[in-house]
Amino acid sequence: MYTQKSFLVISFILSSFFLQAASAELKLPAEAMQVATTPADKLGTNENGLGLKAGASVPDFTSHSYDGKTVTLAKLLKSGPLLVIFYRGGWCPFCNYQVRQITQAYAQFQQRHVMPVLISVDQAEAAALVQQSYDIPFPVLSDPELAAHEAFNAVIELDDAHVEKYKGYGIDLEAWSGQKHHKIAAPAVVLVGKDGKVLWSHVALDFKTRPDVDQMLGVIDAKLN
Repeated sequence: MYTQKSFLVISFILSSFFLQAASAELKLPAEAMQVATTPADKLGTNENGLGLKAGASVPDFTSHSYDGKTVTLAKLLKSGPLLVIFYRGGWCPFCNYQVRQITQAYAQFQQRHVMPVLISVDQAEAAALVQQSYDIPFPVLSDPELAAHEAFNAVIELDDAHVEKYKGYGIDLEAWSGQKHHKIAAPAVVLVGKDGKVLWSHVALDFKTRPDVDQMLGVIDAKLN
């Protein structure tokens, strides 16, 4: 009988290989199943009133790192500007693709003195799985109680049909978050200045289309220089 930890590991492995497996089955190139880059004319938009507008102050919040340490916005900002990335969860293959890209480009964010911060509703054990799998050198927050999500207005509540659909894929949202609320992050990227104010924000409901690393770096260069 599977423990919750083994279930999460299996689910994460399946998500990590979903893109390659799906593209092979459909006889499509792997690139066709990867994250699409946000079109230039859509970059910096906030769909359905989600996210915070440029100039808004991010409310302080208290959440936790993947290893259970208390984290607040104030503590994070001590390092300087932040690039906050909300991802749906370790079960999402498109999120894993984005997380891997950002991790590989970490040195370029360091050069700009901007710290990426990853946030999801995954409980600490699941967030740790993501952190360890990619050896992520920057903060990965476990926010199942939605403190950070609500501070950034980056919450989506899934209806029963979607919850059941994900179960059909072997994804148990309650097991990942440890909660009953069926809420996940709206895929969002937010550049926050060291004063806690939003410099730039992008939120799109299409989880397969996201700003790529070059676009993120371009925004940082434009807003911080």
